[in-house]
Amino acid sequence: MGTWLSDEIPAFAVVGRVNAGKSATLATLLEIDDDELLRVSATPGETTNVLPLPVSYDGEELMRFLDTPGFQQPVEAMREIQKLAGSGVPGPAEIARFTRECRQRFPDEVRLLEPLVEGAGVIYVVDPCRPLRDTFLAEIEILRWTGRPRLALLNPQSEPSPELEREWRERLGTAFNLVRSFDAHRARYDERRRLLESLLQIEEHHAKHIQRVIDAMANEMDERREEAAEAILDFLEKSLTLRVSEPIDVRDRSVPSRGEKKRAELEERYFKKLADLEQACLKRLLKTYRHHLLKAEVDPERHSGLNLAMAETWRKWGLNRWQLAAAGAVAGGAAGAVFDLGVGVHSLGAGTVIGAIGGGTAAFFKGGALPELRIKGVGLGKIQSDGQALEAGPPESPNFAWVLLDSMLLRHRGILARAHGRRDEAALDLEDEESLVRNFPAARRALLQKWFASCLKGSPDRGKEPEVFAELVKALEEAEGEV
Repeated sequence: MGTWLSDEIPAFAVVGRVNAGKSATLATLLEIDDDELLRVSATPGETTNVLPLPVSYDGEELMRFLDTPGFQQPVEAMREIQKLAGSGVPGPAEIARFTRECRQRFPDEVRLLEPLVEGAGVIYVVDPCRPLRDTFLAEIEILRWTGRPRLALLNPQSEPSPELEREWRERLGTAFNLVRSFDAHRARYDERRRLLESLLQIEEHHAKHIQRVIDAMANEMDERREEAAEAILDFLEKSLTLRVSEPIDVRDRSVPSRGEKKRAELEERYFKKLADLEQACLKRLLKTYRHHLLKAEVDPERHSGLNLAMAETWRKWGLNRWQLAAAGAVAGGAAGAVFDLGVGVHSLGAGTVIGAIGGGTAAFFKGGALPELRIKGVGLGKIQSDGQALEAGPPESPNFAWVLLDSMLLRHRGILARAHGRRDEAALDLEDEESLVRNFPAARRALLQKWFASCLKGSPDRGKEPEVFAELVKALEEAEGEV
């Protein structure tokens, strides 16, 4: 074998016109959003050499993709290959001769064709929004002459017209084994899996290895879902058991202005710690799904968040009042309390969970209206001052835990919806998202409410944690189906 291939590992060269989306397709397929590993750029000719990208699981390489330079002179190269064929029809032999004899005149075409001469399959990426001109027809002919297994991918850079896309499909269908659509900036897990299944259809010689990749990718998604559920479970437990205390002496208690200042400082510390817990969970989710460009922080100047004093916030997130009443009754909660769901300051939950990813803290303090915390006096014995302190947490709202859970489920879904081929550093905008927890079956809501109640009391029910974890995994899987 040559430089790029081995007998045991299937290889596919991704070829096409400059900036047709070759590198973006590979980035999304292989979940690479790091330009240090795979450059995705709008600059013509960014890929100048063949870049091998192995697909490995458990330390074993199962497949290899090759990012190649784009066609630069397809019409001239086609004519040269036809000359080499003389009066005959060009085929693999003429393509091989072209790569040996024409490197100086056609360096890019030779570099992209060399892996095909060695035996790699072809993934041809085109933008169906462009007119089907002679240059594209030349590329299609050259790739047909290679005789290698060929898959054509329609990767639209904008909204193609139905007529133009139909023309592309008809023409590609005469020269390629399969024609599929694959939007590199929007493709999700299911589209990635279907692309691999398409390769399985055109490359029977390495079917075993390709199937192993498909199976390994499915197993990996199951493991990631469990890792995400574990991160969210940990976040919920730490958030619901969070308490912050501040010593207070006799003078502070006797002077109202000092007492109010202490309370304000205590509230700020509490919500800062809550925001830190949120950030930690989000970072775990981003790491689990290999995202580097999505950040757990957001620029406050660009993110206005949601107004926590508006009814709209609580209309969309967490359970509705009837669901809260039912869950609370089953969990043994105070039925009367759950009906008090006004939208003023006294009924709001944690502001850190509102807005773009990681933007909760900014949204929280912009309006200056903090949700009311449970703040009470506690004894410190003779450790400090006169042994008295204020303790804050959690917010009074019975919907607090459900809003926390909703926020993480929606963020998880948003992370999954982010294709790795994108290179914009964007935050996840959840402003238009509706609640997911309201769609839970009643039995799941009752189980979670019981566990939430134990956490809010400061003693998480360890016996229920396996059931809670299993339900969170199911909830994440359900949310994935809505991406």
